[in-house]
Amino acid sequence: MARKMVTIDGNEAAAYVAHKTNEVCAIYPITPSSPMGELADAWSAEDLRNIWGTTPLVVELQSEGGASGAVHGALQTGSLTTTFTASQGLLLMIPNMFKIAGELTSTVFHVTARSLACQALSIFGDHSDVMATRSTGFAMLASNSIQEVMDLALIAQAATLESRVPFLHFFDGFRTSHEVSKVEQLTEDDIRQMIDDELVIAHRSRALSPDRPVIRGTAQNPDVYFQGRETVNPFYNACPEMVQKAMDKFASIVGRQYHLFDYVGAPDAERVIVLMGSGAEAAHEAVEYLVAQGEKVGLLKVRLYRPFSVQHFVDALPASVKSIAALDRTKEPGAAGEPLYQDIITALAETGRTGVRVLGGRYGLSSKEFTPAMVKGVFDNLAGARKNHFTVGIIDDVTHTSIEYPAELNTEPKGTVRCMFYGLGSDGTVGANKNSIKIIGEETDNFAQGYFVYDSKKAGAVTVSHLRFGPQAIRSTYLVTHADFVACHQTIFLEKFDMLANAREGATFLLNTPYGADEAWDKLPRKVQQQIIDKKLKFYVIDAYKVAEDTGMGRRVNTIMQTCFFAISGVLPRDEAIAQIKQAIKKSYGSKGDQIVQQNFAAVDEALANLHEVKVSAQASSSIEMPPVVSDRAPEFVRNVTAKIMAGLGDTVTVSEMPVDGTWPTATTQWEKRNIALEIPEWDPEICIQCGKCSVACPHATIRIKAYAPEALDKAPASFKSADAKGKEFAGQKFTVQVAPEDCTGCGCCVQVCPAKSKADPNHKAINMKPQAPLRAVERENYAFFLGLPEMDRTKLNLATVKGSQLCQPLFEYSGACAGCGETPYVK
Repeated sequence: MARKMVTIDGNEAAAYVAHKTNEVCAIYPITPSSPMGELADAWSAEDLRNIWGTTPLVVELQSEGGASGAVHGALQTGSLTTTFTASQGLLLMIPNMFKIAGELTSTVFHVTARSLACQALSIFGDHSDVMATRSTGFAMLASNSIQEVMDLALIAQAATLESRVPFLHFFDGFRTSHEVSKVEQLTEDDIRQMIDDELVIAHRSRALSPDRPVIRGTAQNPDVYFQGRETVNPFYNACPEMVQKAMDKFASIVGRQYHLFDYVGAPDAERVIVLMGSGAEAAHEAVEYLVAQGEKVGLLKVRLYRPFSVQHFVDALPASVKSIAALDRTKEPGAAGEPLYQDIITALAETGRTGVRVLGGRYGLSSKEFTPAMVKGVFDNLAGARKNHFTVGIIDDVTHTSIEYPAELNTEPKGTVRCMFYGLGSDGTVGANKNSIKIIGEETDNFAQGYFVYDSKKAGAVTVSHLRFGPQAIRSTYLVTHADFVACHQTIFLEKFDMLANAREGATFLLNTPYGADEAWDKLPRKVQQQIIDKKLKFYVIDAYKVAEDTGMGRRVNTIMQTCFFAISGVLPRDEAIAQIKQAIKKSYGSKGDQIVQQNFAAVDEALANLHEVKVSAQASSSIEMPPVVSDRAPEFVRNVTAKIMAGLGDTVTVSEMPVDGTWPTATTQWEKRNIALEIPEWDPEICIQCGKCSVACPHATIRIKAYAPEALDKAPASFKSADAKGKEFAGQKFTVQVAPEDCTGCGCCVQVCPAKSKADPNHKAINMKPQAPLRAVERENYAFFLGLPEMDRTKLNLATVKGSQLCQPLFEYSGACAGCGETPYVK
């Protein structure tokens, strides 16, 4: 069976092998591992079979503890069983992991390694969770790339069956789990050849069965427990060689050779970095570049971390090495050093390699960027200052652990095309870019990579897609910083982010804007104009929302913007690209009916008709300046720290600026002014019945009501609206419904619940959605005045009514919830 190239992410790569080599998948969702369970569940629902011709049973439990308990139980029946998890979810499995390992039971857990909640929660990737399981007795196998995830998932499955040691196969959350890349898919024949049926039968024979009655899970007293713990030593001693044997067998079948420790770099390297996970790919790229410059440096990739084979590690090091940097993607406060650092110190001491200097460093916590420039900084530290227990990638001005590194180091292969797309969560940008990667990866000889940066606010927040294409393998596991193509799918982002800072000279800039080619230039901020001029950018515009509306696509601009990308980027010939887009549309939406397919086809055609190049002026002429991130009235902490985070400059926040225990000031989102709504509600006081339903339904407390004395309007802006308050308890007062234009997310919940309609036009309500841009400035002034109106005395309001409750000042406002959230109104 011939192997084919597929364009998938790390989660799918792991799930593919897990589903083929197991009979039971006990799952519970947790970011970023959830897609593995979802895929396995979907495949079983479609009756896709494993290599033994049966459909794996996929069952979702009520917690991670339940999932690991189900795994333990299923394994004891002789079933081949797996699970997928991360972070706190993995920690909840630890009790069962100790039991599974103590009973020498073969299984593989697939883990998207992720930060643990310490001073704060983080959904992003590092090795904190997997390192917390080191003492469970699970073997630990690390994958660095999407191809390795698929390959090592299979190697782990083969090795666990032979060794009886359970395996934790891990790869970096988001950076690997969600990165989309072109890889060679293993065939069922490959998988069958790797799995020894005799070992599967041996696993089944160890099942608890009334045919072979034994007792497991007993209690042991002090006289024998210690001895019982030591019985497993031969199995762990033999495990590394069994893993290498599985790797060698894999190489004979597939052609890709792995080792417990893989070295790349100069054969006579004097300085070597040791690490595991996705950072090894960036380091690999940097090492190849530095060696080509004549530097004697190298990289040792750790694949089998547990059991740690001292001899294999030492044998993999060049004899010439004088200094080693052990890089850990975790922090263990109070330890003499992080885990990998301590293991390397021990390995060298036990084998007599005492002449090698070892420095320990931390990098990449919570998906912090790890770039070739940082790799260069680590090598420079080995050669110069030799700071131990260092950090790289942050500015530590408290205990001064951080090391310096070059501002940039371009090590990407020649011919690589780099693209950045700024979109709004749930607007389809990410999905469209995944389609683009598949088109280029699977329909051309190019390698392709896509990585997607999500704001933790998810829907309604900025997403930045980083795409790379090129003729050579892509190891760049870091964000794009020299883009050949930059697309902005939301005009307001130009006022919030310095997105053209990452555009290289001569790049192409595509903007979704309501303004035509003849007026778009004058609507740009002056700074953006100057960047376009200085960098000699080609500038294109399209009103994608109008095209979407005209073709029945609603507010989703993904197909339209994808079409524009292919039309002007030159990645593929234009006609070929359009044909591929339409084929992808048919594949994606064919099951939803021909009407949806035709709407998308129309969107493609109209996108081409409405895409225009803008003539770039010789000088910046705009009077529009980039507004401050937050108001000067904001508290000092918000101005100095929170504002940097809002502007996408959180990497520049120093250690001294961070709260030591994770305690942050409250009431700070009022300063953010996200400005993400394309439309906001406009109040018609003539129709309003003053019921308060619009306010109670608002997920973000951005539409509010007040009743107040008429004299409070003496200094009101001319555009401020009011009406005589209804209800005898409000006799003689005025009433206003007011929207916060820059905080509103445009979900339209208020309009949906509004019961008041015009008799002349039933489609016109007391609240109606209108374009935000023309209303922003005037409603900003109105909202500021509204906030200055006196708050009502809560003791005099009937809080059991909708209107009474909404006349109170909300104590939970401007939340980070998704637009239209149904939960936050209850909290509010």
